Amino acid sequence: MRGWRWPLIALLVCLCTLSLGSCAGLITPRGNQLVTAVTSDPKTFNYALSQESPNVFGYLYTGLIQENGLTGELEPALAESWEIKPETLEIVFRLKPNLKWSDGVPLTSEDVVFTYNEIYFNPEIPTSSRDILRIGQKGLLPEVTAQGDRQVTFKLPEPFAPFLRNTGLPILPAHLLRQAVRERDSQGRLKFLSMWGTDTDPREIVGNGSFVMERYVNSQRLIFRRNPFYWRSPLPHLERFIWQIVESTDTAMLQFRSGGLDLFAVTPEMFALLKREEKRGQFSIYNSGPSPNTLFLCFNLNRGRRNGKPLVDPVKSEWFNDVRFRQAVAYGIDRQRMINNIYQGLGAPQHSTIPVQSPFYFSPEQGLPTYSYDVAKAKALLQEAGFRYDNQGRLFDAKGNRVRFSLITNAGNKIREAIATQIQQDLGAIGMQVDLQFLAFGTLVDRLSNSLEWEAHILGFTGGGNEPNSGANIWRVDGLLHTFNQQPAPNQPPITGRVVADWEQRISDLYVQGAQELNLERRKQIYAEAQRLAQEYLPFIYLVNPLSLTAFRNHVVGANPTALGGALWNLDELKVEMAAAD
Repeated sequence: MRGWRWPLIALLVCLCTLSLGSCAGLITPRGNQLVTAVTSDPKTFNYALSQESPNVFGYLYTGLIQENGLTGELEPALAESWEIKPETLEIVFRLKPNLKWSDGVPLTSEDVVFTYNEIYFNPEIPTSSRDILRIGQKGLLPEVTAQGDRQVTFKLPEPFAPFLRNTGLPILPAHLLRQAVRERDSQGRLKFLSMWGTDTDPREIVGNGSFVMERYVNSQRLIFRRNPFYWRSPLPHLERFIWQIVESTDTAMLQFRSGGLDLFAVTPEMFALLKREEKRGQFSIYNSGPSPNTLFLCFNLNRGRRNGKPLVDPVKSEWFNDVRFRQAVAYGIDRQRMINNIYQGLGAPQHSTIPVQSPFYFSPEQGLPTYSYDVAKAKALLQEAGFRYDNQGRLFDAKGNRVRFSLITNAGNKIREAIATQIQQDLGAIGMQVDLQFLAFGTLVDRLSNSLEWEAHILGFTGGGNEPNSGANIWRVDGLLHTFNQQPAPNQPPITGRVVADWEQRISDLYVQGAQELNLERRKQIYAEAQRLAQEYLPFIYLVNPLSLTAFRNHVVGANPTALGGALWNLDELKVEMAAAD
C-alpha cells in the first residue's frame, strides 16, 4: 500500500488539474452553469437599500420595461405594452398575462402600485430610486394607480422626458413586504429597513428575474439558480450562476487562468498576459469600447456638523472648498502616466459623468474644460489662493497649517490602490502630504453614506446609460448619492450648518430642467452646461476612462459584452457547451 501512495496522489492531482484546464489544455465546463468572481460580499438583499455595485438585483428582479444592452432601445419586460398619452401626461402599462413570483404567487398590478407608492415614494426609506423619479423643482412624484390585475397608470404632474426609461426599476413583492413597510419596531423605525439583510436565508428572497438565490457562504460564494417562474420564454439556458467571492482581482485572475471561472473582467495590467494565453487557455477577450463608468477623486465639501462636531476638520474644509485648491489638484495629477503605467495604454482621460457614448456627452472639443498635467499651473493656483511653500517644497496654508489629508479607497482593487499611490506621489510633487487608507468595501461605503466623516476618496459610479437623469441622485443637492456634500439619509442624526454653493445649486437646477425639457437639442444644451460647471468647480476630479475588456471561455456560447449593457446583459441567452481538446 505504501508503494501506491505517491502514484495515487499524483493521479488525483492530475485529475483535479484536468478539471481546471491545466493538464493537456482542456477546459471542461462544470455542468450547465456559469461562474464569475466578485471582490466583495453583497451588502444587502434588500434592493431599495442598496447603493453599491456589483449587486445581486439585476438577476433577481425585472421592471416594467428593460433597456437592450446592445442597442439601448427600450423593450417590454413585465409589461407587454404601454401607451403614452401626452394630452393627460399619462403612461398606461399593460402587464403580461400569468406573471408569477419565484414562489409561484401571481404578480399583478397591485405589486407595481405597492412598489412605487409604498417603497420608492416612501420618504422613510432611503432609496436612490426616488431621486430619479422626482419631477420638477418641487420634486413631485407621479400618481400610480391600478385598473384590474394587469393595467397600471402613471400620471405625471408635469412633462418629464426620462420617465418611461425610469420604469425599468425592479418591481418588488407586495405579498411579502407590505407588512414590513407598514409596521414599526420598538425604536419606531419601519421594519422594512432591517428586512432582507445578508443574514437572511437567500432562499427566502422572492423575485421575478431570471434567477433566484440558492445559497450564500460569506466570503466564499453566492449561488443563483434558474427561476422556474421567470416571465420570459424560453427560460434561461443556464441552470446555475455562481459568484465566487475573492479578496482581490489578482486572485480572480489566478482562478480564471486555472479554469475556475468562465468569465473575467480583464484589468489593463493583466491584458498582455491574458492576450498571449487566449488560444491555449481556450478563451476570447472582448473589447467593448470605453467604459460608461466613472472613476474620480472627491473631496468632502460638507461644512456641516453632527452632534456639534464638524464632519471635516474646519482647517481642511476651508482648503477643500476653495475651487483653486481643487483645480490645482486636478492639474497636479498626471493622468497620462496613469494611463501608460497602470492602464497599459488601454484608456483615455475622463472628463465627465456622462458616458462618451451618450448623445448628451459634451466633449472637450465642444468646450468642456480639461486639466492637463501642469505642475507650474497647480503651484500658481495654490499660491494665488494664499498657500505658500517652505524651502523643502512643502505646502502650508496662510495660517501655517501643513497641507495634509487622508485619501481612502477600497482594498483589494489593485487598480484603485495603484491610482491612489500615484496620486500620493503626484500631489507630493506640489507639496501636499497624502495619507492613504485602503478599506474593506463595506467599511468604505459605511463611512461615505452613514458617518459622512472622511476627507477624500477614490471611487466610481456605475454608468447610467444614455439618459443623464440616471445621475440625478448624484447631482441634485438632496440626492442620496450627492456624496461630495451629502445630507443625512432618513433615520440618521441630523446635520446642521450644511452649505450648498451657488454652482452646486445651479447644477442641481439644470438636472431638473433637463428632465422637464422634451426637445432633444435643448436638453443637450442644458446638460452641456451642467457638465461644464462640474468641470469648472470639480466636485469630482475625473481620472481615467478605461476600455471595457471581458474574457469569456470559448465554451460559453452567445457572449456579447457591451459597454452599455455590461458583460452579462444577455445572461438569459448564454449557453455552456463542452469544449474540444487542443
